[in-house]
Amino acid sequence: MVRCVIMILLLIRAVNSFAQHIIENESKYYKINTVPVPDSIMLEVGGLAFTDDDKLGVATRRGEIWVIDDPYQKKSQKPRYSLFANGLHEPLWLAYKKGAFYTTQRSELTKMSDSNGDGVADLFQTIYSWPISGNYHEYSYGPLILPNGEMLVTLNLSWVGRGESLTKWRGWMLKITEDGKMTPFATGMRSPAAFGLNASGDVFVAENQGDWIGSGRITHLNAGDFAGHPAGLKWTAEPGSPIDLKRSSFADSIGIMYDYAQGKSHFKVPAIWFPHTVMGISTSAIVSMDSDEAGPFKGQLLVGDQGHSKIMRAFLEKVNGQYQGACFPFREGFASGILRMAWGSDHSLFVGMTSRGWASTGKDLFGLQRMTFPKQFPLEIKAMRITTTGFELEFTKPVNKTIASATENYKMTGFTYSYRKKYGSPVINSGDCNVSKAEILADGTKVKLTVNGLRAGYIHELKIANVATQDGEKLLHPEAYYTINAFPPGTDHTHHDMAHTQAATATGGCGNDPSKSVHEQPADWKTEAGVTIIMGTKPGLKFDKEILEVKAGSKVKLVFNNNDDMLHNLVITAPGKGEEVGQNAMDMGLNGTNAGYIPDSKSVLFHTCLIQPETSQTIYFTAPKAGDYPFICSFPGHSFVMKGIMKVR
Repeated sequence: MVRCVIMILLLIRAVNSFAQHIIENESKYYKINTVPVPDSIMLEVGGLAFTDDDKLGVATRRGEIWVIDDPYQKKSQKPRYSLFANGLHEPLWLAYKKGAFYTTQRSELTKMSDSNGDGVADLFQTIYSWPISGNYHEYSYGPLILPNGEMLVTLNLSWVGRGESLTKWRGWMLKITEDGKMTPFATGMRSPAAFGLNASGDVFVAENQGDWIGSGRITHLNAGDFAGHPAGLKWTAEPGSPIDLKRSSFADSIGIMYDYAQGKSHFKVPAIWFPHTVMGISTSAIVSMDSDEAGPFKGQLLVGDQGHSKIMRAFLEKVNGQYQGACFPFREGFASGILRMAWGSDHSLFVGMTSRGWASTGKDLFGLQRMTFPKQFPLEIKAMRITTTGFELEFTKPVNKTIASATENYKMTGFTYSYRKKYGSPVINSGDCNVSKAEILADGTKVKLTVNGLRAGYIHELKIANVATQDGEKLLHPEAYYTINAFPPGTDHTHHDMAHTQAATATGGCGNDPSKSVHEQPADWKTEAGVTIIMGTKPGLKFDKEILEVKAGSKVKLVFNNNDDMLHNLVITAPGKGEEVGQNAMDMGLNGTNAGYIPDSKSVLFHTCLIQPETSQTIYFTAPKAGDYPFICSFPGHSFVMKGIMKVR
C-alpha cells in the first residue's frame, strides 16, 4: 500500500515537472516580455489595434480606450499611456482605419475620432446599431476590417439555461459598410469571440465549448454559411437573410455533426477541432502569420486560449475544396487569460489578457505581454497533410531516419464529439488507428505514414515518441490533432471502414468509483440526513458558499445547484489536496470528459458528477474525522478560483 502511494506521488510530480519542462523549453525560442501597466489602470484587455504612427490602442472591458506610446519599450522601460476614450459599454474588440478607432459596444458599432488633434476622442459616431434584451451574455465583437474596407461583427447568443437569440441577429456574423449598410453574413454561432483572416483572406471564426458545441473549434465561413448552433436560425425569414435552414429541423440530439451536415447546403463543419482541455478550453483570438519572421510557420494561424493562457498553432489545407487541418501546441505560460493578439511593426506579437472572473492558468487579473520569435526555430511538426494512405508529416529540420522510420514511435487515436443541445460533449467513438508504415522522404524532413482506420468527421490524435534530429534535438511538441472533413481523390477507403465498427461510444462523466458519488440516501442510514447543505454558484466562477461546517461522523445530504452557464462539479478532497486534485484533473487529457474530470485518486473523497448548466444533483456521505477539507470544481482551470473549505469539527 505504501509503495503504491509513493508511486502515485512520484507520477504526479513527474507530470507537473513535465509541464514546467515544456514551458521552459518553449521560452528558449519564444520570449515573453511584460509591458508595464501603471498601477492606476485596470487594463482588462478587450481589444488591440495599432495606429498609423505605431502606437498601440487598447480597449478594456471597463469601457476605456488607452493609447500606448512606445509599447516596444525602445525609448523607455515605462511606456506612456494616455486615455483616448471612456464610458463605453464593454468593448471587446478594437480596430483602426484612416485615423479613427472602431469598436463594438454591446448594442452598436462605434467610430471614435479625435477631430482637434489633442489625443482625446471628441467625435463618437454610431455606424450601425442592433437591439439588446439586457441579458448578461449578449457580448458583441468586432469589427474585423476586410481588405475592401467593409467590416465584420459577431453577436453572442443570450443565455437562458441554453444559448438563445432573444433579439434580432444574435448568433450571427454581420457585414457592415462605413456608411452603415448591414448585410447578414452567416449564422450558427454561440459565442464567436474570435474571428480573423488567413493568409488567403478567408474568414475563420472560433467557438468555445457550450450547448451544441462539443469542443473548441475554428470554422471557415463564406456568405450564407451556417456554423452549427441553431438558435440564430430564428431570423432566417427576415429580409436579407442568406440562409433558408429552419430551427425546427434540429432535434435535441442529432448524433455526429459531420454526418448531419451531409447534403445540407452551406452547413459548415469545423475546419479544425481543438480538443477540450487537451489543447485549450476557450479559443479567444486568431491571427495569421504572414511575415518572414514566422519562419517555417509562415501562412499558418495562431489561436489564443483564455482559460489556459496559451497560444496554439493551426495548419490548414484544402481537400476537395474544404478546409481541414491540424492544431499543435505553441506557447504556454502567459500571465493571464488571452483574449486578443496583434502584430507589432517589428513582427513581435502583442498579447492582451484578462481573467474577467472566468479563471485562467495565468494568475494575474489582466495584462499586456509581447512575444518575440527566434532566428533559429526548434524541431517541430511544421505541417501535417492527409494523403491517400494516411498522413505526411513535415518537420522543421531533418530527423534521424532510423528512429523516424520505426512505426512504434507513432500512436494515433480517432475520436469525435456528440452534436446535441446539451452543454459540451465527452469524447465518443474513440478507436485506435494503426500506423503500419513510416517512410522517410528526400532530405529527412518528411515522413509518410500509412495509417488504417481513419474516419471523416473525426479528430485524429497523433503522439510521437523518440523522434529527434541526428544530433539529438527532440521535438518540442510531439503531438498533433488533425480533423478530417474529406479524403483526397484516389483514397482506398476499405482500410478505414473497420474503425467505424470497432469504435466504442464513451460514457460516464462521474469518476471511476461510485462509492464516492452516492446519489440516493444509503440504505443503512436509519434516519434522515443530519445535515442538509444547499450549494449553488455565483458569477465569476464561484460557489455561493466558501465555508461549510459539519460535525465528524454526521450524515450529510449535499444538494449542488449549477445555476451557472458552464459545466461544473463539486469535489471534496483530503486535507491540503485541493490544488493537487485540480491539477490532476487538468492532466487527464482526452479521458477527462468521460470521467467528469474526477481524477482516480485517493485524495478525492466525495463528489458530484460533472453536471449541465441549470441542473442539480444531490450526493450523500458521512463526514470524515475532524479537519479542513478543500472542495473545488475540478473542471480544468476552474479550481484556481472555484473553491472553498469544508470544516469538520
